[in-house]
Amino acid sequence: MDSTDQPMLYIVIPALNEEDIIEQTLTRVEAEVALSHEVIVVNDHSTDSTEEIVRRFGEQHSNVRVVNNEGPRGFSNALKVGYAAAGDGAIVTMMADLCDDPQTLEPMYEKIVEGYDVVCGSRYMPGGGKQQEDSEVKGALSRFVGLSLRRLVGVPTHDATNAFKMYRSEIIKNIPIEEAGFACSMEITVKAFLRGAKIAEVPTVWKGRTAGKSKFSMLKGGKDYLRWYVWAVLLRKHKF
Repeated sequence: MDSTDQPMLYIVIPALNEEDIIEQTLTRVEAEVALSHEVIVVNDHSTDSTEEIVRRFGEQHSNVRVVNNEGPRGFSNALKVGYAAAGDGAIVTMMADLCDDPQTLEPMYEKIVEGYDVVCGSRYMPGGGKQQEDSEVKGALSRFVGLSLRRLVGVPTHDATNAFKMYRSEIIKNIPIEEAGFACSMEITVKAFLRGAKIAEVPTVWKGRTAGKSKFSMLKGGKDYLRWYVWAVLLRKHKF
């Protein structure tokens, strides 16, 4: 494919009270991502200086902008705003806390160019890994879900729960997101699979948060992931 035909990469970063880390995250992305890209930081009702920091950073980097989630606060609602703000091309979700490795973006993007619709950053395939695990229970749950969905349902990734995924824009913009929290990442993967989307994975190393606080609730999040897990198993032979 000629370089002029390469899809634009849109990096969507939901951010809720990330003033301690967001500038460092943006600096790393701009330093390490050579692909033509735009960064869309979705300010999810932050009460700190997150929005101001991103706007100031954007004054020096014209491809970085902030949009506000004007609807109810929440991870999936912030993603919807970011996905809607992105243009046509490839869209990837990254966390604001630097847990996702920017250097994984290029191999993910290469899979999109090859013709895949969804590319999962996988912590549990050969070459992937995790550093500074914040919860052994959460880690065991995500590993079990990924492995069993792969074996029982045929979802071609070891890491269905990871939010670090890249999508072809026409795919992600046409999947209705029902889940309110972090489990929407698994919901999107399951729905894409049942629609016949081509899914691939590339290894990535997840790094624990170094600043700020995690927004993930194990009690609520585990229940939400379980719902989509059961949904995938029950409908594994159905194509929408």
